[in-house]
Amino acid sequence: MGTSNDRPRPSFGRAYGFGIITGALFLLSWIGQFVFQLIEVRNDAGEHGQPFQWPEFWPQFLASTLENWQSEFLQLMWQAAGLTFLLFWGSSQSKESDERLEAKVDALLRERGLDPEELSRRSNESM
Repeated sequence: MGTSNDRPRPSFGRAYGFGIITGALFLLSWIGQFVFQLIEVRNDAGEHGQPFQWPEFWPQFLASTLENWQSEFLQLMWQAAGLTFLLFWGSSQSKESDERLEAKVDALLRERGLDPEELSRRSNESM
């Protein structure tokens, strides 16, 4: 009887491709933010007749980076973790909508004096 160790190991690129692409996109976007913010700060300093200074640039760059990360990670964490907890806790949004809809239709059929189980059986026979 084989074990999971009998399978050939995937190549590095295949095993970690998603992480590699995500890391590359992250670095490209961060480098882009750095370049464009550098241009903006240099232009702003030039408009005010002041020389560009790295010690003034780094706090702005890091603050805007953390601002972006904070908003994105908080949003992601809420969507992933928050909605998972709501599903786990059984919020009304996590209930199966098909089951709820079917229960409502069954109630309406009974209100009209029709048997939902009989109608369902007939419908299944005709298919």
